[in-house]
Amino acid sequence: MNYELFTAFVLITVVLIITPGPVVTLVIATGATHGVRAALTTVLGTTIGNAILIAAIAAGLSWVLKNAAELFEILRWAGVAYLVWLGIQAWRSAGKIIDAPPQARVHFWRGMGVALTNPKTIAFFTAFLPQFVDPALPAERQLFVMCATSILIAWMFDSAWAIAAGLGRAWFMAPSRAKLLGRLSGAVLIGGGIWLSLARRPA
Repeated sequence: MNYELFTAFVLITVVLIITPGPVVTLVIATGATHGVRAALTTVLGTTIGNAILIAAIAAGLSWVLKNAAELFEILRWAGVAYLVWLGIQAWRSAGKIIDAPPQARVHFWRGMGVALTNPKTIAFFTAFLPQFVDPALPAERQLFVMCATSILIAWMFDSAWAIAAGLGRAWFMAPSRAKLLGRLSGAVLIGGGIWLSLARRPA
């Protein structure tokens, strides 16, 4: 590895991951409404979704770059529809008493779905990943290390969000606060969908 390039890659990746987006919004909303375990299950889904998406980008980077416009649009609109749907569900159920929380697999698949349709990830990696590859060194190994590192960083920060939101759950579970949280989460998810609909494709 070229450690100068790798250090720059890590710093930029951290900034990308800690910037609020669809994944962070979903993790926080899940933790605050269903607890730490549900949020961490969501993080497991987002982590696997990120791994699949990033591995696909790394494996077929040249093809992805040639078809970035079409692929970006497909993922963007899928993400828009899914986030708006989640937001409407959160808004409608705000303040309602939940007899039984969703099963773990529901949180898992929601997390994976949001991660796989997150154009922020594909835009970043298709546009910037090649810039951190040193042509004097084997490209495959560099891509593998950078992808594995980014997945690990995302898992660490998303887990931290999940635990923080879950620990603050009791405060939010008062009826009035629960309703406010549900509507706020719904509005943020719908807003995220609108933001994705306005996002530009990678250059």
